[in-house]
Amino acid sequence: MRALLVTSVGVTCAAALTLPLAAPALSAPAAHSASARPPSLSPESPGSGPPSAGTEATPNEANEANTGDEGGALEVPEAAPPRTGETRAAALAGSTQSLPLEPLAAPSDRSMGPATAGQGLDRRTARPFSLVGVVWDDAEAELHGTVQVRTRATGSTSWSDWQDVETHNAEHAADLGSAERASGAVRGATAPLWVGDSDGVEVRVRPEAADPQHPAAAPLPEGLRLELVDPGADPAPEPALGATVGRTITAAAFAGNPIPPTTTTAVPEALTAESAATSAVNADLAPLGAAVIPALTKAETEEEAAIVAAGAKPYIGPRPKIVTRKGWGADEKLRERNFAYTKSVKAAFVHHSATGNNYTCKQAPSVLRSIYRYHVKSSGWRDFGYNFAVDKCGNIYEGRAGGVAKAVLGAHTLGFNTNTMGVAVLGTYSSTNPPAAAVTAVSKLTAWKLGLFGANPKGKVTLVSGGSGKYAKGKKVKMNVISGHRNAFATECPGARLYKKLGKARTSSAKLQGR
Repeated sequence: MRALLVTSVGVTCAAALTLPLAAPALSAPAAHSASARPPSLSPESPGSGPPSAGTEATPNEANEANTGDEGGALEVPEAAPPRTGETRAAALAGSTQSLPLEPLAAPSDRSMGPATAGQGLDRRTARPFSLVGVVWDDAEAELHGTVQVRTRATGSTSWSDWQDVETHNAEHAADLGSAERASGAVRGATAPLWVGDSDGVEVRVRPEAADPQHPAAAPLPEGLRLELVDPGADPAPEPALGATVGRTITAAAFAGNPIPPTTTTAVPEALTAESAATSAVNADLAPLGAAVIPALTKAETEEEAAIVAAGAKPYIGPRPKIVTRKGWGADEKLRERNFAYTKSVKAAFVHHSATGNNYTCKQAPSVLRSIYRYHVKSSGWRDFGYNFAVDKCGNIYEGRAGGVAKAVLGAHTLGFNTNTMGVAVLGTYSSTNPPAAAVTAVSKLTAWKLGLFGANPKGKVTLVSGGSGKYAKGKKVKMNVISGHRNAFATECPGARLYKKLGKARTSSAKLQGR
């Protein structure tokens, strides 16, 4: 179904209520990316402003800035570039280093054949990063083989063991034929892997070995690049209730002069036009610029639903607390200007992010900013792919921009993004059990969001495939209203252990709705 592209309205005046702080021009390390997005071809949203300027280095500059020594010897870690000279906006933005892979030496076992030599990079020092992934030119090409990385913790000489990167990631994408897919910016990509604060990396990509049924190994895709993502700094904490919003001028600012009678003068923090547009679509749920959409009781939710989703009563769960994009520090200049919508939300697809479980809940916003940057700058998507994310502690986060109560078109389940929502549980749950808090959060979120559109979490729904590796385009498929990604595509996602918990999630979600 054709998505409706709409503009963000009613935010220009609100954005003008605060003035940006003028920051001195300070030197900061240049950011690198091979994938700056082209300007949007859709009509400009009022008040959203122009796309961000291309301040990131070209691929060649990125490569020159980050090459290691040719012998592959263990390098002495360099000090991380100081961030004290960055403006707050620059620190929040993060950066991407994009490094072209090189041919690896052929393995000593000649029986494996020359094609298995693969590509990669020897150990090298890089600017600090926390998430890695590999991308290639053709989004339709598959990487038949393995990708492994090992990294060095920032400021140390200790290297991790080799870690596998999930290569089958094409099923997490915009539908074939959609405007997002046809933008010309989309690349093939592995799943991203969270590695924590690191400043050294080594990577190897090997094609599948030949076997009797496949005497010639499949070639690796063209244009392989290693993406090193720095999520940037966490956003400033929300001021306490009743506190003056902004930056307080302290006595030190008046050194040598009498301190004025009032010392609580505050300079308002800037709310950019892009941030205001993203926040304004949640205006019925929280104040403009809110970092959190608060939880409501069931009665309060039913009252609110009469405004935002008439007819949702009585089967709707209490609205859970949701951390907004502002709350997790999304750089709104990265995404496309406009929001894309579908007509309804008939089903929810549950995913795991396959980014690994080596993160703390305090780091979850950094993981989200890294995935967001990887989806947009590295993979060429219009925005964060999933509609929502859930961390291991059960915190719920707003994903793709457009309004948490609205039918936002995502890029999460190839062939079935229309009239559905995608929820990613941060982590990898193939052989690890998902925390109970995360499963409970999925139940709470779906009870509310599916309730807004009259969907029964324990029910069935018929969806029309937009074309995937499991169902041909146009095929009508009957599924559970709460399904795993594997129900729509031949994939391991959301991991065997998380998939086994979906029955419990359906039952709990329906109970929260009052069914």
